[in-house]
This record gives sequence, C-alpha cells and structure tokens, in this order.
Amino acid sequence: MTLEEMKARKKEMGLSNRELAALSGIPLGTVQRILSGETKAPRRAAIEGLEKVLDKSLRTEHSSLVGSNEAFSGVSCLREPSVGYGASAAREIQKGIYTVNDYFAMPNDKRVELIDGVFYDMAAPSNIHQTISMELSFQLSLFVRQNYGECSVHAAPFAVQLDQDDRTMVEPDIVVICSRDGQRYFGCYGAPDLVIEILSPATARKDMTIKLHKYLEAGVKEYWVVNPESRQIIVYKNAVNSLSFHSYNFSEKVPVGIWEDRCHVDLSEIIRELDFLENLRQD
Repeated sequence: MTLEEMKARKKEMGLSNRELAALSGIPLGTVQRILSGETKAPRRAAIEGLEKVLDKSLRTEHSSLVGSNEAFSGVSCLREPSVGYGASAAREIQKGIYTVNDYFAMPNDKRVELIDGVFYDMAAPSNIHQTISMELSFQLSLFVRQNYGECSVHAAPFAVQLDQDDRTMVEPDIVVICSRDGQRYFGCYGAPDLVIEILSPATARKDMTIKLHKYLEAGVKEYWVVNPESRQIIVYKNAVNSLSFHSYNFSEKVPVGIWEDRCHVDLSEIIRELDFLENLRQD
C-alpha cells in the first residue's frame, strides 16, 4: 500500500492519527511522521502494522448464525463492521431490519449486538481481554462501594438499549450507571455514564468507529477505548458542544471524569500478568 493509498484509506475510515496509532500499536509520533512523508524509509514492521488496520481486504463479511435452533439459521450477522463510519456512513447503516425482539429471541449461546437494525457477531474474549476487564471492574466497583452508593458497575454480558428505541441493543465490556432511572431488569435503558470497550482484532474497527459515534451521540459522558496491543487507553469526554480525548499508557493512573477525577484507575498492577499472557500467545 502506497503512502497516498494509506492516507486515502485513513480518511475513508474516518480515523485520526491518534486512533490509527491506538489500533495499530504504532507510536503516535511514528504514525505522524510516516503519513506526513517526513520518514522516507519507514520500518517494515511499522508499515505492516498500519496496513493491517487500513488494508481494504479487511472488509465486512456477512455470515449466518448457525446453531441448533434452525429458526435463527437465516439471521444475517456482520462479523466486522463496514469501513468509514463517519456521519454519512452511520446514516447508511440504518437499513437493518432487526429489532430488540429479535435480539431477545436469540438462543442463549449466541452473543450478538444489534446496532441500527443490524446484528453484529461477538467473538469470545481472550484471556488478556478478561484480565483487563476484571481489573477495571474491580477498581471501579471498589470506588463506587466506598464513595458513590447510587452508581453501579456492570461487566459484559450486559445489555444496553442505547437509543431507547427498538433498533439498537449493545453489550459494552464495562458500563457505569449513576441513575436509577436508566436501570432495567434486562440491563440499561439509555446512555450509561461511562462505557469501556477493550479492543480485540475482531471488534477494533467497530469499537473505534460506529460504536464511538453511537455512544457519543446517545449522550454517554465518558468513553474509554482500551488497546491491549499498544497498552493504551483513549479517554473521550463528551460534554455539551464539546468533545475532548486524551491517551494514557498502562503505567499511568487514568482519572475517571464522571467522578471529577477523584478516582484513578491503575493498570500497572497487572502488567506482569499481561506480559505472561502475551508470552503464552507467542509460544
């Protein structure tokens, strides 16, 4: 892929340099120098990392949910979201035919999300994913127990009827809800206060594009994207007429904005465990 093709592809996908760096695991400064042309002979590993995210071969694949229950064998499910989920692309996907009734009718062993009437398949999480999820959930829950009795922390699987309609039901990795009004028996009705998604190869594009737009448009106050590959956390803060984001690494303490930065999440405690799990993958 040429430099011009990379830049065009990045624009098509609606990614910033910071988001591309987080998805590829390439340092932000390196990404900026490559795409600006400042680096005339970038390392092959860096190019391959960028191409892995930008390569056109990674397009949406349609599949059927195959299970013992034949009533659901014809349900169309996307394993990977279509690229380019900017504002126009977000409108484009609103052609799905499925509703929350179809979501609740799914067999228990089929994990999917419903976004604007389209089903998305959800791959089983890895050991690294679950280790991070457990640690984040523990630290947030401990702070809630000690300080904010009305808030609640929930880890996936946990259904969120994000738009308060019958077309979208998502399952974030972690949510924090600070209002009793939004809690339902099945999960959450409306936008949680904080949403955390932990990236995986199967969900990275969806989490960084379509779900980013959906969460912010629905009114989620704070959205964290955790990248185990680059060991970074991108924190989006969503205020009235204002959107800001900041990137942290796993060795830094990350402030939780919905609690006015009085809580700081520290993933440095599990870095050694993550190193061990990474070595298992390489063996």
